[in-house]
Amino acid sequence: MKRLFNKIKTHYSSKLPFVAYHKPNTDNVSAFFMEDIALSFVSNFEEKGFVFAPFNSDEKAIIFSEEKSLMMSEELQLEAYVLQDTILKPDYLSKEKHIKIVKKALEKIKTHELQKVVVSREELLDISEFDLVELYKKLLSSYKNAFVYVWFHPMVGLWLGATPETLLNIEGTSFKTMSLAGTQVDVQNKPLIWKSKELEEQQLVTNFIENQLVDIAGNLNTDKTETVKAGNLLHLRTKVSGDLNNSSSLEELIRALHPTPAVCGLPRELARTFLFENENYDRSFYTGFLGELNLQDSKDVVKSSALFVNLRCMRIQNNKAAIFVGGGITKDSDAANEWEETVFKAKTMKRML
Repeated sequence: MKRLFNKIKTHYSSKLPFVAYHKPNTDNVSAFFMEDIALSFVSNFEEKGFVFAPFNSDEKAIIFSEEKSLMMSEELQLEAYVLQDTILKPDYLSKEKHIKIVKKALEKIKTHELQKVVVSREELLDISEFDLVELYKKLLSSYKNAFVYVWFHPMVGLWLGATPETLLNIEGTSFKTMSLAGTQVDVQNKPLIWKSKELEEQQLVTNFIENQLVDIAGNLNTDKTETVKAGNLLHLRTKVSGDLNNSSSLEELIRALHPTPAVCGLPRELARTFLFENENYDRSFYTGFLGELNLQDSKDVVKSSALFVNLRCMRIQNNKAAIFVGGGITKDSDAANEWEETVFKAKTMKRML
């Protein structure tokens, strides 16, 4: 791993674009290193490379082109890190703002304008100095079952994350996706009980995915809902698979899925409008998606893409780390509890700093 980490360090200090990433439950870290700082954007999702897409699907996704990149892959070999919870004073102003937006969302849900909306916030932390490679090593060591990445472009910024949620895995025309919703803290020796609020939230996401896919895919199969662990949190997950119709494209499939109700809400367009009008900050690439686009081995004619929802992430800029967190609001939500959920989620990234 030393060669790849050194390349990350030199590229970052030279202000050159790169991305390094580890896919869930694999043994390698892969990377794209660019020598050209010009921004390139996806036009139709037929490009090959690494894609980084914002939450707002009306905005363009950035592509690190395979043909313009030096690509590396090395076996993951890291020591374990002992992490400490960061103790910070409560941000009462942020709490007040977040609870106010959640209550407004609940009013919309009670009038049946919305079924669900995912309200998020950013939390800013001062970091006078940090070691990028050490920070990335901590993420890799702590979240081996997540998509763990560091992404940098001098014209966009520095992002890191460890996300548990797959947007889409596709090989040829066969694809897998998932609904991931519901959150609780993993407490040892405590019986695991999912309340109706989390179960309903999860089912809404699953139903949305099935409905979005019915006209563009066949052989749809929905697995049983299961509990998965991501860091110190537990989530409900339902896997969905199928085959893309011959008349449909990867772009149609991506547009059908992104953004899912797990990061936006239902109905999707009404929820997006509510968020743009009320969150009062730019999500940017938080709750967007990122990953490999249309890559193939030299011996394989079948293209494959592996895309992940950008959750549990941070942006580092001007000696500040912006940590992004949110939660799904349904009719059974409690505003104070929703605030506490974001506090628990924020610890995932705070523990790294």
